[in-house]
Amino acid sequence: MTSPTDRTAAAGPQNGRAPAIDPASTETPALDVVVVTGLSGAGKNSAGRVLEDLGWFVVDNLPPALLLPMVRLGARGDLRRFAAVVDVRSRAFSSDLQEAIRVLSDAGHRPRVVYVHARDEVLVRRYESNRREHPLQGSGTLVDGITDERALLTGIAGEADLWVDTSDLNVHQLRATLENAFAREGSTPPLTATVMSFGFKYGLPLDADLVVDARFLPNPHWIPELRSHTGRDAEVRDYVLGQDAAADFLDRYIEVLRLLIPGYRREGKRYLTLAVGCTGGKHRSVAIAEEFARRLGDEGIAAVARHRDLGRE
Repeated sequence: MTSPTDRTAAAGPQNGRAPAIDPASTETPALDVVVVTGLSGAGKNSAGRVLEDLGWFVVDNLPPALLLPMVRLGARGDLRRFAAVVDVRSRAFSSDLQEAIRVLSDAGHRPRVVYVHARDEVLVRRYESNRREHPLQGSGTLVDGITDERALLTGIAGEADLWVDTSDLNVHQLRATLENAFAREGSTPPLTATVMSFGFKYGLPLDADLVVDARFLPNPHWIPELRSHTGRDAEVRDYVLGQDAAADFLDRYIEVLRLLIPGYRREGKRYLTLAVGCTGGKHRSVAIAEEFARRLGDEGIAAVARHRDLGRE
């Protein structure tokens, strides 16, 4: 197990050195703090490495009780962006972590929680491929450990600022998701949006805040010259967006988002995932998601389109 001290010495852009401490300083300026937590095997460490590459100072396997002392230590030096990976390797971590985040906020810092998760069957496959034991498995089965961990994480999951479902993400897509949320140097907008296309036949995305059904539009799959193309191709995009119902739908849903977004901002929500589904996630949902992302950009929202199921057919 890597100790917080060892990890601190190796992480971040400080070239292997912990931030310098001014013994005469008693002030602790506010830091941006990201806590990465979630299910074992879902990719928390990969998320930590992405943040590290983006210039965050990252500590792995930090006990919740040490979160505030580490932040104070960093704030006394030149550190302004601090991230910690916290999970069940730190026992009794769930309630402790919620309290540690509350204390950080009360101290004037800006904590955000990223909850990384995946479907059970994906976690099982990952553990079996690595031949590792789940940290909560004990004398039970792998599925028992995953189930117990989900139950333990219920509280902190419900309070997370950003959910990242890695079930269908490769490392490059995970990086793009986190870059969209955290890579805007000093100019992070109040709300960042991910517009995700998906196929209903592959299941609903668990990390969606809003779900839109595009199956009311004619399906390009049944047009031979369009079947092999995707919603990113001009032929399919023009066909989908050229439907009278598509234009009306997009206009009216943008009006709904104009009502929702100020409320999200008032409540401190920083990330929004809008999921757009069709049957297979290839044609209609892709074209509509791309258009939603474009229109949200016109509304001043930093938005990126991501296509979960494109290429699965």
